[in-house]
Amino acid sequence: MNELLDKIYDHHTIEEKLYKWWESEDFFRPEKMKELGLIDKKSPKFCITIPLPNVTGILHLGHAITISLEDLMTRFERMNQKETLYIPGTDHAGIATQNVVERELLKQGIKRKELGREKFVEKVWEWKDQYHTRITKQSKRLGISSDWSRERFTLDKQLSHAVREAFYRLYQKGLIYRGEYMVNWCPGRCESAISDLEAISEEEQGNLWYIKYPITGKYWKKPKGEWGSGNWAEGATDFITVATTRPETLLGDSAIATTSKHKEYGKYIGKKAVLPAVGRKIPIITDPHVDPEFGTGAVKITPSHDPNDFEVGQRHKLEFINILDEKARILPEISERYANMDRYECREAILDDIKKEGLLVDIEPHLHAIAHCQRCNTIIEPRVSIQWFAKTTELAAAAVKSVKNRETIILPEREEHRFYLWMDNIHDWCISRQLWWGHRIPVWYCNNCNAEICPEPNIDHVDSCPECDSKNIEQEKDVLDTWFSSGLWPFSTLGWPNLKSPDYKRFYPTDTRETGYDILFFWVAKEMMLGIELTGTTPYKTVYLHGMIRDAKGQKISKSMENIEDYDPLKIIENVGADSLRYALISNSVPGLDTNVDPRNLDAAHRFCNKIWQATRFVLSNIKEDDVIKPFTNELTNQLSHSDKWILSRINRITKRITRYMTDYNYLKAAREIKNFFWNEFCDWFIEISKIRLYDPENNQSSIQKTVLLHVLETSLRLLHPIMPFITEKLWQSLPKGFTKGPSIMFSHWPQADEKLIDEELEENFVIVFDFIREIRSIKHDFGIPLKTKIPLQIETSNSDIFENGKRELIHLANIDSEKMIIAKKINPDKQSAKMILHGISAYIPLKGTIDLEREKIRLNKQLEKIDKQISKINKKLKSEFSKRAPKELIEQENEKLSGLELKKQQLYDQISILG
Repeated sequence: MNELLDKIYDHHTIEEKLYKWWESEDFFRPEKMKELGLIDKKSPKFCITIPLPNVTGILHLGHAITISLEDLMTRFERMNQKETLYIPGTDHAGIATQNVVERELLKQGIKRKELGREKFVEKVWEWKDQYHTRITKQSKRLGISSDWSRERFTLDKQLSHAVREAFYRLYQKGLIYRGEYMVNWCPGRCESAISDLEAISEEEQGNLWYIKYPITGKYWKKPKGEWGSGNWAEGATDFITVATTRPETLLGDSAIATTSKHKEYGKYIGKKAVLPAVGRKIPIITDPHVDPEFGTGAVKITPSHDPNDFEVGQRHKLEFINILDEKARILPEISERYANMDRYECREAILDDIKKEGLLVDIEPHLHAIAHCQRCNTIIEPRVSIQWFAKTTELAAAAVKSVKNRETIILPEREEHRFYLWMDNIHDWCISRQLWWGHRIPVWYCNNCNAEICPEPNIDHVDSCPECDSKNIEQEKDVLDTWFSSGLWPFSTLGWPNLKSPDYKRFYPTDTRETGYDILFFWVAKEMMLGIELTGTTPYKTVYLHGMIRDAKGQKISKSMENIEDYDPLKIIENVGADSLRYALISNSVPGLDTNVDPRNLDAAHRFCNKIWQATRFVLSNIKEDDVIKPFTNELTNQLSHSDKWILSRINRITKRITRYMTDYNYLKAAREIKNFFWNEFCDWFIEISKIRLYDPENNQSSIQKTVLLHVLETSLRLLHPIMPFITEKLWQSLPKGFTKGPSIMFSHWPQADEKLIDEELEENFVIVFDFIREIRSIKHDFGIPLKTKIPLQIETSNSDIFENGKRELIHLANIDSEKMIIAKKINPDKQSAKMILHGISAYIPLKGTIDLEREKIRLNKQLEKIDKQISKINKKLKSEFSKRAPKELIEQENEKLSGLELKKQQLYDQISILG
């Protein structure tokens, strides 16, 4: 006899223990399936690599949805006899990790620059060694079935070699170069170029300053006095006014742009304006960049400090003047007056001088987007600087072609448009970062002959210049953008550039990239561009994009939230378990749409876990030691009751439907479908029906009943396993061994629907029977008839087969007096009968002789009086000051209460009228 399960489902006692067992048995290694004889060399494969979390990261709900979905995919494919490999790993996360370590060192009074590069990098490695296991341990709590023997880190020796190989190939092909370009520059703690993803834009209230620039003419050629004296523009008669949010950058202006159609300023095109504070003459030009509706219709052009102005500067071959150093301070060579001032200090100083000179026309409040560094929250400075870049035009075209040719499919498909839009407007990718932690760019410079040396990938260090033999050389100080190494992730983790690597030969290209839609361009596009260029093929067949995780009201989850702990995945797992969290996330996740995490959904998922546990416990508790129970086969069909055939039809139909959902990546529907079946059909109906036979001492068919119960339960557990791995493994292991095959449910075969057992007519009949049972129970409740009281029932139908198939179930579950049950084509009911019409079938419950009619009238009238008082009270409340002061939600609640009471009142009138 099977050992009975604990009365209460407690995830604490099973999850950690099961994961350790899975690991100790090497179940996550793809080779294990071959060792168990489950697959052979000809079997199909499935490979997915984790979107690598930061090495210093902490598990958050973004990781949780990612791991839940990817592990679901992996477990589903494993159950379909594919050799599955799910590769885990972490990202060195250059700027993020350097910032974390730098902050920690500052707490000890140690500054990075004082420590020096070599010793600082040693400190970062120490930090990595101390903390990198944290995120992996937390991932394991979610049940991730990844092969930890293949865990990778982007600074591993093999992956570092892959980075050097990739750089070398692209460099030799002319796809990597060093040059000047506009970048996002963090002048704060980072002091580095950063990616667009690391520049977080926020709407902030600022100002538009309207400043007039004097125009040179016949009588005014240049300033008369010193800047700040009050008579700098004395004598000037013509001015052009611009609106700007950044008056301090006028020190780097190279032009003023307007349109030829401008009524006032069009005539100035081709003339020169004089730059306030500097005195430099700049041209007035026309350019399509100008928005005639913004400000005055004329804009200052600062090519070195604005992305749009940068393009204007290139089109018109304007001078590029950098006014700021790495810390965003004014360069002394730009202005002695404002030298070394912080940009915002300079703003105040220059505005004071502009006012003195009478050049400030107006100040207007203006809401605009300000980009902040994700790591240190410093306001980003657009800056032209010498950086390393990757040419992306050809790479992007190849990636676009792979999507258009359906070599790679993006889900949801609407994201393809966004992908094309980005790729068609792509700029060269800045791949250098002014950091110490990361892959140092493998280029050396000769100080003797100025040669630029990029050695072959197997050469770690260059001692002398190959051009002039000078030893006066030095390596590039910058490191590569983190996205460069992560862009190689799908193939570097499999052994590339070693094309003979067994993993590369077997598993590349991988099958799926699952990640958030927010990094489709920042990461996925880079993986595709680099993958196609370096391996000759797209790195995966499908890109599945999940949405962002938000709170119950759809708000972004942030650390400042009062109830932030409610959204801590580790706390959620501690409270309700990993299976509950996984189910709540998967059952509410639609590709490309944000997912709202409501604590109520987590509680509901936990109740579902408990339902599965208790249902299994019920089934196993009815298995006796001497029971001889055979696994279900179609040979037993002739011994089945109508309800047995119904549940078998339902489980096979559900299996067919869920399999289609899983194959089509419709995981929300799959999760909801299996829950609906298990709870509402298997538990609420079939288990209750089975008790009729199990508890009948004269029944000699209980073994068949137990066979069907076990078969449907075991099939349900397999359908649930990819979503809820822990509880399904525990319960599957508790089933009689004849009903399970293999050492673990993860290796059991995904259920296959048997079309022969699907009976649509029988299913429809039982829907009708169950609806009548519900309605009869409701009528009993309305008229105060105890549920266990047997009552007469009269059914009027021309198709008696409907109720003949489910007659036994109707009698037992609705407590019908079988001797007073009539099924006929025509019924002449008593006037005092409760009537129901369902599915076009009329049925009656004679009340005379069943209840005390007069007493019931008194009871119902008392209820009516009570409801009238409640209605009056709410109406009075809604007419008071409450409706003016109360929140909208509370007013809606009161109106809902009122509607419910009005409906109940009508129902009571109807019931009283039946009683006569």
